[in-house]
Amino acid sequence: MKVLIVEDELKTADYLRKGLTEQGCAVDVAHDGIDGQHMAMQHDYDVIVLDVMLPGQDGFSLLRTLRAVKQTPVIMLTARDRVEDRIKGLHEGADDYLVKPFSFLELLARLQALNRRGRSQEPVQLRIGDLHIDLISRKAYRGRTRIDLTAKEFALLVVLARRQGEILTKTAIAELVWDMNFDSNTNVVEVAIKRLRAKIDTPFSPRLLHTIRGMGYVLELRSEEAGR
Repeated sequence: MKVLIVEDELKTADYLRKGLTEQGCAVDVAHDGIDGQHMAMQHDYDVIVLDVMLPGQDGFSLLRTLRAVKQTPVIMLTARDRVEDRIKGLHEGADDYLVKPFSFLELLARLQALNRRGRSQEPVQLRIGDLHIDLISRKAYRGRTRIDLTAKEFALLVVLARRQGEILTKTAIAELVWDMNFDSNTNVVEVAIKRLRAKIDTPFSPRLLHTIRGMGYVLELRSEEAGR
């Protein structure tokens, strides 16, 4: 899940970024309404977490601009517990509302619910050969064997599985699994692919995760592998 947080309180923004990253989300952060609007309009996010009180322009104004061209799900955050503010946010096009202080687990549950709603036409289970991925329980299996994956490894596997048969470059993987400011000179993608392959391929047959030299990586069941 790719999330944009628009929050001017640095401590709150950092807390949310760390918490969501640990859950396997790719997270971008903007600290004012102007930057937040630019990022929301230029990139595609699964959900946006939007504070009401922002420097530059407030969250209501940002939401109005966004709704003119995009229907990205939005959860609004506010320190105000006034019914009028909540009604205004919903009328402007917000999908949900949380009043500070709030539980991180509640925010996470609401984000996941909005993301599922936005992906209602997508399958909740993915299969490639005997690899089975359950997107709801966040579990993966080869045959009947449960595969232990970290949050990032699961996110990487889902990105590859949703695009099975499609070659993904390191840059594309980095953008989809990590954040938009990924440094392409690091070897984080290679390391993550190596660890994922060791878990989903090395102990099993046939192989599913393939390296295409000079191009990237692809998850697919190849006919010559299936016949072995």
